Amino acid sequence: MSYCLNPNCQKPQNPDNTKFCQSCGTRILLNERYRSIKLIGQGGFGRTFLAVDEHKPSKPRCVIKQFFPQAQGTNNSQKAAELFEQEAVRLDELGKHPQIPELLAHFSQDKRQYLVQEFIDGQNLAQTLAAEGTFKESQIRELLNSLLPVLEFIHSHNVIHRDIKPENIIRRPDGQLVLVDFGAAKFATGTALLKTGTVIGTPEYIAPEQARGKTVFASDLYSLGVTCIYLMTQVSPFDLFDINENAWVWRQYLVNNSVSQELSNILDKLIKNAVNQRYQSVTDIIKDLQQQQPQINTLPIASVKPNIQHSFSPKMWRCVHTITGHSASVLSIAFSPNDQFIASGSWDKTVKLWQLVTNQNGEIESSMLNTLNRHSDWVRSVAISPNNQIIASGSEDKTIKLWQISNGELLQNIRGHSDYIRCVAFSHDGTTIASGSDDKTVKRWDINTGQCIGNLRGHSNAVTCLSFSFDGNILASGSWDNTIKLWHLETGNLISTIKGHSNGVSSIAFSRDSNILVTGSWDCTIKIWQLSNQELINTLFGHSAYVSSVAISPDGQTIASGSIDNTIKLWNFSNGELICTLKGHLAAVNCVAFSPDGKFIVSGSEDTTIKIWQFD
Repeated sequence: MSYCLNPNCQKPQNPDNTKFCQSCGTRILLNERYRSIKLIGQGGFGRTFLAVDEHKPSKPRCVIKQFFPQAQGTNNSQKAAELFEQEAVRLDELGKHPQIPELLAHFSQDKRQYLVQEFIDGQNLAQTLAAEGTFKESQIRELLNSLLPVLEFIHSHNVIHRDIKPENIIRRPDGQLVLVDFGAAKFATGTALLKTGTVIGTPEYIAPEQARGKTVFASDLYSLGVTCIYLMTQVSPFDLFDINENAWVWRQYLVNNSVSQELSNILDKLIKNAVNQRYQSVTDIIKDLQQQQPQINTLPIASVKPNIQHSFSPKMWRCVHTITGHSASVLSIAFSPNDQFIASGSWDKTVKLWQLVTNQNGEIESSMLNTLNRHSDWVRSVAISPNNQIIASGSEDKTIKLWQISNGELLQNIRGHSDYIRCVAFSHDGTTIASGSDDKTVKRWDINTGQCIGNLRGHSNAVTCLSFSFDGNILASGSWDNTIKLWHLETGNLISTIKGHSNGVSSIAFSRDSNILVTGSWDCTIKIWQLSNQELINTLFGHSAYVSSVAISPDGQTIASGSIDNTIKLWNFSNGELICTLKGHLAAVNCVAFSPDGKFIVSGSEDTTIKIWQFD
C-alpha cells in the first residue's frame, strides 16, 4: 500500500507502486525515494508515517515525520517550525549512537518540512509490560545499565530528552534498548536552563519542575525513575503518588515482586520531588549501581598467567604533551610499530598523521605531517600496517581507504560494506585488513588488490571492534549485540560466541600470547576472558560511564581503559586491581593505545585533543 502525504487528501490510501495519488494527484514518493505506507501518529504540529526506502534493494523500513501545523497561532507555529529544525540538527549528531534512531534525511517538499529516521523494529516497553507482566528487579537493573549510558551521551551534548516513558523505549529483537522520539528534546545551555518555557512531556512521567516549564538534566532522571516503578507495578504513576501524604507509595503496589533495599534506595532518589535531593548526574547513579555489584572472579587469574609483581606507581604517569589540530572529536588513534608516528581519525572527516620527537630538554613535541581528507563522513577507525608504510581508515561514508604514509597518497579506496564502517585492523603479517560495519558483517581484504577475501556473518547488530590474535589464528569481533565472536582465520568459520556483557561490546584486545582476551563495554565494565574455554576470568568495575576503549601494554602487565566519564584507568593485569586514574581530558575519552615500547599511552577525546601520557 502507498499512503498520500497531502494532509488535505480525502482518500490517501493507494495501491502499491503508485507514483501519483489517485485521489489528489500528489507525488507519492518523498524526495523521489521514500514511500509512505501507513499513518502511525498525528498531533497538532505534524504526522508520522511508516515508510520504505525504495533506493535500496532490500527496501528497508524507515519513519517519516511531517511538519504540518494545523489550527495553531502564528507564534506557536513559528516556534514549532524552529523546534522541528532543531530536532533535525540534534538527531544528526545524536543519531550516530547505536541506541538512538539515525537521521536519514531532512528536507522540504511541497512547502512542508520532513525528517526521515531509522525504523526501530521491536516492542516498546509498554507493549512488553502488557504482554509479559511486571518487570523483576533484574530487568530493572538491565534497563538502567542499558539506558543510563544513553542519557549520559545525550546530556554530554547538552540535550534533555524531556519525554522518557515506556512508550519511548523500544527493545530490539536482540534485546538492545533504544531511546526514541526526540521531538520534545531541548538543547540546554546555561542560560536556557534558567528560563521558563512551554510545558512539554507526558504528565504521568514528567518531573515537578518540568511541569512548571523549567527543565534540567535531572528531569530526565526523574522520568526514568518513574518509568521503572511503573514497569514494576503496572499501576499509573498518578496512583503511585499519594497527594495527601505528598509521598510516593509505589512499594504498596508490588505484587509478588520483591525489590532489594539497595535498588529501592536508588529509585527513591531518582524520583525525589526536590531537584537538589535527586540524583544530579548519570555518573552518580552508575556508581551506586556498581557498588552493589560484587566483583566477579570466576577463575584465579594467577592460574592463567603468573602473578608478576607490578612496578607501576600512580605518581609515575603524567600527561607530557597535548596535540591539537582536529576540529571535532577524535574517534580513533594508532601508534606506528616503530614508535615514530601517530595516526588519528575524527568527526571532522579527516585522518591526521603526527610525528613525535624529543627536544633538547627531553620533552615530547609533535608535528603534523599530513592531513588526509578524502573521506566524506566521520572517520571511525585508523590502523597502521606492521611495516610502518600504510594507514588504513574506516569511515561512516562506507569506505576503507589505504594511504601511503610517506607522501599521503591514496593507494586503495575499498568499497563493499553497505553501511557505516566502525573498525579496521591489520593482520600481524600485514597482508590483509579486517573491517567491521553497521551492516553486521566482518570482511577481510587483500592489501595489494583491495579485493574481499572473506565475509563473516553471524552478529545480529553492528560490529564495533576487531582484534587479530598475535599467533595469526583468530580474529575476534565485538558487537552491539552484546557478544564477542571468535573466527578461524584460515577457514573463516565461527569458532565460538562469548556472552557476558549486558550491553554492547565497544573494544577488544588480545594478550601477546594469544591466550587472553580483554573487552570493554557500554555496560561500564572491562572483562577478561580465557580463550581456551571462553571462561570469564575477571570483571573490572570502576568507570562511571561506558568504556569506549581498552589496550594491553606490550609487557602484558597493564590494561588501559578509556571512558566517556572523561578518564583513563590503568589496571593490574594479573589481579585486576586499579593502579591509577588519569585525568586531564575535558570530555569523553574515545580511544587509548600503548606505544610499542610501553613508555607512552596516547588518548583521543571528544574535547578534540590527543594527549600523550608518559611512564617515567
